[in-house]
Amino acid sequence: MKYQQAINALIVIFALLFLSGCTFKSSIDAGGIKDSPQMHKASMKPYTIAGKTYYPTQVSVGDTMSGIASWYGKDFHGKKTSNGETYNMYGMTAAHKTFPMNTIVKVTNKRNNKTVIVRINDRGPFVANRIIDLSYAAAKQIGLDISGTTPAVIEVLGFEGKGSGGSKSVVINDFDVQIGAFKNPNGAKIYKDEYNVAGGRYEAFIKDGYLNGERIYRVWLRGFGSEAEARDFISKSRYQGAFIVREK
Repeated sequence: MKYQQAINALIVIFALLFLSGCTFKSSIDAGGIKDSPQMHKASMKPYTIAGKTYYPTQVSVGDTMSGIASWYGKDFHGKKTSNGETYNMYGMTAAHKTFPMNTIVKVTNKRNNKTVIVRINDRGPFVANRIIDLSYAAAKQIGLDISGTTPAVIEVLGFEGKGSGGSKSVVINDFDVQIGAFKNPNGAKIYKDEYNVAGGRYEAFIKDGYLNGERIYRVWLRGFGSEAEARDFISKSRYQGAFIVREK
């Protein structure tokens, strides 16, 4: 009897080990959020706004995203990226609107099926229909340096850096939304103040940067706890051309 109990206990242990090694992929394109055994349950705690329940957004290895890829080069070479690094147009890096810094992605040019692997170290591109800005060297590897833009597919390969711990998924709960962009800083300030005075749920602030080598002042809203919440806001708002971003 004791021997049989020991065998049963081993079976249970092996079953638990097998299940703990399983992961579930989620699709960014579908906008769905699926639980993964890699994540602590507390980090996926739901929240409710105006009667609708949202879940923090999860980015996982294997997630894919389709859209337009572009590249940026000498106008930004030597300047600081969003994570504090110095941009090197000859390095294998890229800018993405929302992926965690140091996410490793594979980018496939759908026109020629050429691929390149890059690390996210910057924010952008700040154009609604574009999903990634490659460095010059990365763009050249897939033939994007000549065309300027191309339909592309991004696939998440992993996460690097301090605290990643070889994790298969990362939870993001600090999304922003860009609602306007101005060459004149006064125009951006007026737009920001109009939103804040109206008493909206979110906080408007100005994020300055560059576009095509020119200084530009963007008006962002902060305080979205998930990508789904930000998408719902955009779909119901009056801000045409608004899109989701992250500050860090």
